[in-house]
Amino acid sequence: MTRQIAPWTLTVRTAALALAAALAGCGGSSSDPTSMTLAVIGDMPYGASPTDTAEFDATPDFINAINADKDVSMVMHAGDIHSGKQYCTQDYDLSIAQQWSAFRVPLVYTPGDNEWADCHKKKEGGGEYSSSTGDIVYVQNNGALASYAGGDPVANLGLVRSIFFAAPGQTLGKAMTVHSQATEYDPAHPTDSAFVENVWFEQQHVLFATANMPGGSNNGTAIWYKTPTMSPAQSLEVANRTGATLRWLQTAFAQAKAHNDAALVLMIQADMWDLDGNTLADGTLTEYKQYIDLIASLAADFGKPVLLINGDSHFYRSDNPLVKGADCHVEVPSSPIGARSVQTTTCADSVAHGALNGVTDVADPYLIVEDAGNAGYVPSYAVPNFHRVVVHGNATASNTDKEYLKLTIDTSVDAPASENAFGPFAWTRVQP
Repeated sequence: MTRQIAPWTLTVRTAALALAAALAGCGGSSSDPTSMTLAVIGDMPYGASPTDTAEFDATPDFINAINADKDVSMVMHAGDIHSGKQYCTQDYDLSIAQQWSAFRVPLVYTPGDNEWADCHKKKEGGGEYSSSTGDIVYVQNNGALASYAGGDPVANLGLVRSIFFAAPGQTLGKAMTVHSQATEYDPAHPTDSAFVENVWFEQQHVLFATANMPGGSNNGTAIWYKTPTMSPAQSLEVANRTGATLRWLQTAFAQAKAHNDAALVLMIQADMWDLDGNTLADGTLTEYKQYIDLIASLAADFGKPVLLINGDSHFYRSDNPLVKGADCHVEVPSSPIGARSVQTTTCADSVAHGALNGVTDVADPYLIVEDAGNAGYVPSYAVPNFHRVVVHGNATASNTDKEYLKLTIDTSVDAPASENAFGPFAWTRVQP
């Protein structure tokens, strides 16, 4: 197989990665049986082009900074290991895995759309659909295919699984045992066994769960290869993953209830309320409604604090999109890009004057839910025991600040919802 030779090309074997993870030293941990601290990251490292490696090259120092934070006992990555302007290659994925092997604590990762669902796009070096022949015409890069398997999304998801989830039920970084859908699936749905990336585990009486929910409207309205309709391969992928994800969400909440956990943390990649420059009339978010409906129902039934973590939209954000008119805060982008800033403002102010101006004209995320059969749909959710945090991600320009969300969970605390706290959860933004 011919592969693109990139600046980050490394000779890495899966066995070596596993050994490096096994040998990684222990990180900081809390002696308080009710408390723990995590570093949450996502949408990084990003580059502005296939050859822009500035953020990639800076990642080892960023990992070292997290390792040096003695409070942190776990890292969570909300997906997108490169930008939508970089190629999906086996070498790149392996090089990220090698970098991550330096984490001295467990690393829990859920895939983003850029590393598989969007690999077919021209900017990511994928193939283009030829409507005259029905074939995929691969974009060439100096005579070699630019993206793995010509950018075939299903093949690239398989590649991600083979590299980052080679040992089902084990985390990256320092190995920690987790429950995986690959081994704990409903026999009535055998295709669920493919979803090794969907995991749950418990720490300090809190249940953590991840689910493969990528940006791009659940991979359902962003048509592959510019075809008029979804191909059979895409239709099958969407159906299998959606069913598996919905069942996994039910499993996670059921486990939390059965074990009388004090709270639940759910990490996904997609920002299900991000219009991404579109309008409500465009219907680009319709495929997320089924997830939002189920999460709202399960969270209300659970009755204890539920924290959703996602990436995808890049701007740090703190809100509750399941309560109408709830407080909503979003980061004020640094100016110029690359300057350090952890300032925030209200979402309403940002829609009027800031980063969200021209991106969305809806200040209340509660109203950004689209129903495929009802263009005038208005939600009726009322789930005050829910909160959502969007982690800050790299911009597409190089040399932008890397940031981790320092999330502390103390089940002896029950804080009212605010910009930086909710129930047992409290967080700060750290730019080392």
